[in-house]
Amino acid sequence: MKLTGEEFKAKLKTYRLNESEYEKICGLLGRDPQGVEWALFSALWSEHCSYKSSKVHLKNLFNKSPRVLESFGENAGVVDLGEGERVAFKIESHNHPSFIEPYQGAATGVGGILRDIFTMGARPVALADYLCFGEPKAARMTQLVDGVVRGIGGYGNCVGVPTITGQTEFHDTYNTNILVNAMAVGLFRPGDKIFLSKAKGQGNWVVYVGAKTGRDGVHGASMASESFEADSASKRPTVQIGDPFYEKLLIESCLEVMKEDLVVAIQDMGAAGLTSSSFEMASKGGVGFKIHLDQVPLRDSSMTPEDILLSESQERMLLVCEPAKFEALAAVFHRWGLDAVKIGEVTDKRTVQLIWKNETLTEIDPDLLTENAPLYQRPFKKLEPQNRVTSRAEMRVTSENVEGELKSVLSHVRGTNRDWIHRQYDSRVGASTARDCLDSVGVIRLKDSGRGLGVVLGCRPHLMRFDARVGGIDAIAYPAIELALKGFETLAVTDCLNFGNPERENVMSDFVAALEGMNAICAGIQAPIISGNVSFYNETMGKNITPTPSTGLVGLRDSVNGMPLSHFSRAGLDLFVMRLPGLVTGGVHQEVAQKKIMGMGELDPYAVCGYIGIARKLAQVSGVESTRAVGKFGLAYALARMSEQGVGARIDFDALKLIRASADGASLFEEHLYEAIFAVDPARTESFEAAFSEARAAAPKVELHRLGRTLAGRLEIGALIDCDTASLQQAYKTGWRANFESLGQ
Repeated sequence: MKLTGEEFKAKLKTYRLNESEYEKICGLLGRDPQGVEWALFSALWSEHCSYKSSKVHLKNLFNKSPRVLESFGENAGVVDLGEGERVAFKIESHNHPSFIEPYQGAATGVGGILRDIFTMGARPVALADYLCFGEPKAARMTQLVDGVVRGIGGYGNCVGVPTITGQTEFHDTYNTNILVNAMAVGLFRPGDKIFLSKAKGQGNWVVYVGAKTGRDGVHGASMASESFEADSASKRPTVQIGDPFYEKLLIESCLEVMKEDLVVAIQDMGAAGLTSSSFEMASKGGVGFKIHLDQVPLRDSSMTPEDILLSESQERMLLVCEPAKFEALAAVFHRWGLDAVKIGEVTDKRTVQLIWKNETLTEIDPDLLTENAPLYQRPFKKLEPQNRVTSRAEMRVTSENVEGELKSVLSHVRGTNRDWIHRQYDSRVGASTARDCLDSVGVIRLKDSGRGLGVVLGCRPHLMRFDARVGGIDAIAYPAIELALKGFETLAVTDCLNFGNPERENVMSDFVAALEGMNAICAGIQAPIISGNVSFYNETMGKNITPTPSTGLVGLRDSVNGMPLSHFSRAGLDLFVMRLPGLVTGGVHQEVAQKKIMGMGELDPYAVCGYIGIARKLAQVSGVESTRAVGKFGLAYALARMSEQGVGARIDFDALKLIRASADGASLFEEHLYEAIFAVDPARTESFEAAFSEARAAAPKVELHRLGRTLAGRLEIGALIDCDTASLQQAYKTGWRANFESLGQ
């Protein structure tokens, strides 16, 4: 008999299910859910686990290429680098937990993404983070920035994996809902085997390994699948507590038993803990599990079966092994000081039987939970190009003092340096880092082949506020350009789709438009999206965040030697700007002036693909010493950033007039999609220009213009800017302290 009344409504609220979902559960079971079944459906049918609002759109993503070895459906995507080397990588969100408890929320975000990597059998070699905070003076913001950064550093540094790159944004739409996205990259060296989560082998044992289970994180998955109200602090018990030293032990023990071929299948106990890992492993393998919950190692003996099933305690794995190999497997984990306990076995019944002290709590087909979650076709509108104007005057911010304005944006929270953040991260542990957070691209040297593996993050939220489709294209294109400018070929993409409440039509409209843009550029450059997650319900008290599809791209080049720098290396170099005419916006400078971003023109993803190809070819030309993509705050800001080491530039004013409709102060802060600066040895200029002419045949819209020459100690742009580089760096270096006084530098 189906439940009704106030008690029923209270139960739906507790388990975060709606009435239609309850009806579907009853139809699948042929009866009302009983006991722990409520908890099982609550966890696995949550937005966080089931992707019930996004799956219909995710199916259309470009995700295939000859390099892809594993993609969606596994803990992480894997791509083949050739020469026996492969990499696993993924990015995921830990937004809600980090807002509630910033240190532990961020720390366990790092721990969780690392487990997704070494669960596949890859050794983690790099971390990266994508962070969005609110205004510095917003409530708790200093505490949130401090806690998140310390949490990332505290976990990553202790576990011994370098944080080599990152991106940090500030905007008032994140005042009450910050974003904390963590990315990890793992390496398979020649001969290493890829491990999957597909359970198999009737009679094989189901084994729990790692740390003991506690109450932290219970109902964490469903908590992450709803909007915040005023009582968000009351959800602190749903935040997990991490221990990076246990994680290090778990990494070494898991990789050791994998190397010794003692593992049949393995899965991280992440979101929804033992529930998701057991049901997903059984469902993928088409087998059944018999699980004895009373055999699970506990930190608290008073925990109930439901607590055990939903706990998201950290540093735990569920694996399947052959009975004859269990003793050897357990010996490895015990040597590392970790539990390894048989808690069940694989059966051929295609049901998961949960047993508590000899009593069967439920016996249920795992596919009912993993394959039958509701799929919602949330309403959305097809978006036309947004925020376009017909006159440049409508998107420009004029300034009488251009030099002063440049120093102002260099010290603004959205333009100032992030040294305070990345100085807390160990970027060199492991002795493989070739470029770190000081550069636009993080680079790891592959130990066996000596090649360079590039890692870069993307998504510029201000472009998502301008036009969601353009923002989606740019979330792939801009980081791919950054890779190309260092000579890397983009191989594949992972994404973390951070959006607001999917039940709101405008949110889903932006979601669909962004995916369309991402898909178009990924197909064009043949860089498949192979892993990631969707984070919906980033909404507090009815206010949604900026739609933020953050991305992580990996690229490959033949060597770490000869990569162009991101700053000017010496005086006397010829400067060029390579540009793609098409779309220009007022950009961040317009927002800082308290105006809405406006733009002229359109962005052609196919032309962007050609631009990326030329950028990569030019970056490999002998004599190219420095390269940089022109991004936020436009050309003047990019030139100032390239002057960080005391070498500036003298820009030819006639050249500037040629690449701008009018060479005035406003034009220096416009953002053109896309432009890049090249600094070239004058002895190699002729061959550089010849290489461009040859490459341009495949992308005729791309232009190359001489811009000027590098100059010791000064930045000169006609009569608009004439200042020493030291004063620019003073503005850039002191901006953090001005915005976050209590954090300092």
